[in-house]
Amino acid sequence: MEIESLRRRLSGRITIKGDDAYAGLTAAFNVAVTATPAVIVEARDAQDVAEAVRFAEAAGLPVAVQATGHGLADPLDGALLVHTGRLDECVVHPEEGWARVGAGVRWQQVLDAAAPHGWAPLSGSAPGVGVVGYTTGGGLGPVSRTFGWASDRVRAIELVTGDGVLRRVTAHDEPDLFWAVRGGKGALGIVTALEFDLIRQPTLYAGALYFDGADAATVTHAWRDWCAKLPREATTSIALLQLPALPGIPEPLAGRFSVAVRFGWTGAAADGEAALAPMRDVAKPVIDAVQTIPYAAIGMIHNDPTDPMPVHESGELLHDLPAEAVGALLDVAGPGAGSPQVIVEIRQLGGALAEPPRHPSALCHRDAAYSLSTIGVLAPPIAAAVVSHAARVAEAMAPWTTGGLLPNLAAGVGEARIARSYDPETLARLIALAGRYDPANVLRAGQVPVRAAA
Repeated sequence: MEIESLRRRLSGRITIKGDDAYAGLTAAFNVAVTATPAVIVEARDAQDVAEAVRFAEAAGLPVAVQATGHGLADPLDGALLVHTGRLDECVVHPEEGWARVGAGVRWQQVLDAAAPHGWAPLSGSAPGVGVVGYTTGGGLGPVSRTFGWASDRVRAIELVTGDGVLRRVTAHDEPDLFWAVRGGKGALGIVTALEFDLIRQPTLYAGALYFDGADAATVTHAWRDWCAKLPREATTSIALLQLPALPGIPEPLAGRFSVAVRFGWTGAAADGEAALAPMRDVAKPVIDAVQTIPYAAIGMIHNDPTDPMPVHESGELLHDLPAEAVGALLDVAGPGAGSPQVIVEIRQLGGALAEPPRHPSALCHRDAAYSLSTIGVLAPPIAAAVVSHAARVAEAMAPWTTGGLLPNLAAGVGEARIARSYDPETLARLIALAGRYDPANVLRAGQVPVRAAA
């Protein structure tokens, strides 16, 4: 490879195996995955991204992209990795209620920049996640039943397509790409910047109720009945937790089975309190952390882990959640079931998530009623048991699963994964567009190379 010729054309840095910076740039949030790209281009601007893609095409190298490492699911062996972490532009336009961010920006940066103006982004449950990967995969967050998918708020996208061309796309300029990138993740190109609408939501009545594992069956069945009647002002999920006894884990939860009912209410706090009252009355919470919070503190609803760890994630979408499904889940993952999973979660969908977008996109499965996720730590001696048990959970819930999967729901690769992420018509259109904008199939590494399913 003529690395020196590329180096002369970049304002950013090139790193290869053996360099001091290599390990830091390939670090993943899921440390069970080790990335081993042949070369890393740490882009300083969009032109660096374009130069890297053109170089990779000429050299016959596959291209992958990484900013925060949260979506890494492939070792990227031998690939050229475009690292976009230094594309850190973050500008809020308070007069018009929109923001522009670079590909290296995390949600907490946007939350903090928008809050002084009374605006908020449709961020996810983990504010440390990157904006671009989350949004291009749809974007399902703690208030999504009110406001819908983050990808539907996108106004404009700047990206380098697989042919090495830097493009700015909107609903009116290159509409095919605007359709494809919103839901298609990295299938068509490397996003360098996003512009999206914000919402007027300075505070939330939100948080979580934590119950003792002895009340798991009572709470989970009650949650199923309760959430089915909730208005769209409420977004909720329930999680069966087995949190380790580590510093920072509250004593009532550490080293024992518990159940968390997450709740985000976008209306008046008094109405949210009334809506949540039935769950507070089901059993006595060991921790009641639901209160009025600044929207910028939205991460406290789920309290997702912030430190890298080796994990196995799996996911499903459900078309229904009858009492029989709750019973089946508790049998395989409830207290006494011997589940090795740290988290088994069901999120209620519906509401604004089920509505058609103003501008159609590649995001599929909007009609799913619930999502199901399992997260287990791949540590000896239970690593093998985590993986096999996740398959047992999926088998137990099979009568109610749709067969589909959201692009962001459990990072993964491969033809089967891609086929589950999109319906046949959408996948065929994505493949055709990839052939037009990436004729050399440069974007064949990473999480969503759709042409692998062709």
